Amino acid sequence: MNAIPPFLDHLVLAAPDLAAAVAEFTRRTGVAPAPGGVHVGRGTRNHLVALGDRSYLEIIGPDPEQCAPGGPRPFEVDGLTTARTLTWAIAPPDLDAAIAAARDQGYDPGPATPMSRRRPDGTLLRWRLTDGEDAHPSGLVPFLIDWGDAPHPTAADLPRTPLLTMSGSAPDPDGIRPLVRSLGTELALTTGPVGLSFTVDTPRGPVTFG
Repeated sequence: MNAIPPFLDHLVLAAPDLAAAVAEFTRRTGVAPAPGGVHVGRGTRNHLVALGDRSYLEIIGPDPEQCAPGGPRPFEVDGLTTARTLTWAIAPPDLDAAIAAARDQGYDPGPATPMSRRRPDGTLLRWRLTDGEDAHPSGLVPFLIDWGDAPHPTAADLPRTPLLTMSGSAPDPDGIRPLVRSLGTELALTTGPVGLSFTVDTPRGPVTFG
């Protein structure tokens, strides 16, 4: 199995305090994540780091400059007590075909929902992704994303920490593997508590985040 899953778009490192998570990543790696943008109306913002090719790390947390949203913030960041790698996303060549293929194999990743955020330079990015209540609760089964005509986040000359490996664990990995494969990708899985981890190459050597 490949150390890096096919069609990987990004990993999601969520935190209750975004500034603290960004500072910790910088301290451990020697690489400072770049401001990504604001999720208007959802109460979050993010910082980004390129992982190589067209993949990146999203560090996401509450945006102190926004009013509290009407519903829960994405990735349940309000319920976190520490930064955690919660889930990941893939960008298949055809999002709608990938959803249909997964449903044919017995897994429904949910409908594709339009979303947007504004970059610090004012550029509005729009994309579609499978999101919400249909996501597998473990976070080990990726959600799907399609950037359409929008510039991919990695086109913004992000700071870079090449991804070396990523893996997950679950009490019943054999129950997770078919769901991941139904989406046309793979994830190295072992038996253990539910969790995702990844290792990046940095100026300070390989660093692992969980």
